[in-house]
Amino acid sequence: MPSPQFPPEYAWLATVKSPEILMQAIALYGVREKPGADNSPVILAWAKELGGAAGNWYNSDDKAWCGLFAAICAKRAGFIPPDGFSALRARDWAKWGNPVSGKAGIGDVLVFERTGGGHVGFYVAEDATCYHVLGGNQSDMVRVSRIEKSRLVAARRSPGTTNARQNIVTASGQISKNEA
Repeated sequence: MPSPQFPPEYAWLATVKSPEILMQAIALYGVREKPGADNSPVILAWAKELGGAAGNWYNSDDKAWCGLFAAICAKRAGFIPPDGFSALRARDWAKWGNPVSGKAGIGDVLVFERTGGGHVGFYVAEDATCYHVLGGNQSDMVRVSRIEKSRLVAARRSPGTTNARQNIVTASGQISKNEA
């Protein structure tokens, strides 16, 4: 599989050793929804790979898929994602793994509030006001977006991971307001 083409400010993601859950997310960077009535076969295959309620319910990339993205990354990293349909609900990720005591760090699962629901993705960096989040369904693709820290509901760490380092960067780029 070719290396993802990250924007220059995130090119370091292709070379740094990160927690396995983030490595799985990095490998999927750039996956996009299909416009219109078509669906991305890659995104639909994630639901089938998860199976169960997620595999049965998820049949269109028009449905929110940030939770699906987080679940496939967790599964491929060797973790058990939230049970059944909860894997697809962004806010249900606030109960997964272990609570972060202190500051979030690279690879942590970040859960945000947004109009109409929630959003889930993985910490890659932060600036003074925003987390830089690698997630699915961000502008209809897997990419890094800046999301305001004030929207954070929960930060969770993968089971068995004891600490994660912070990554402070310079603020740049547009702030995401609604990831759906």
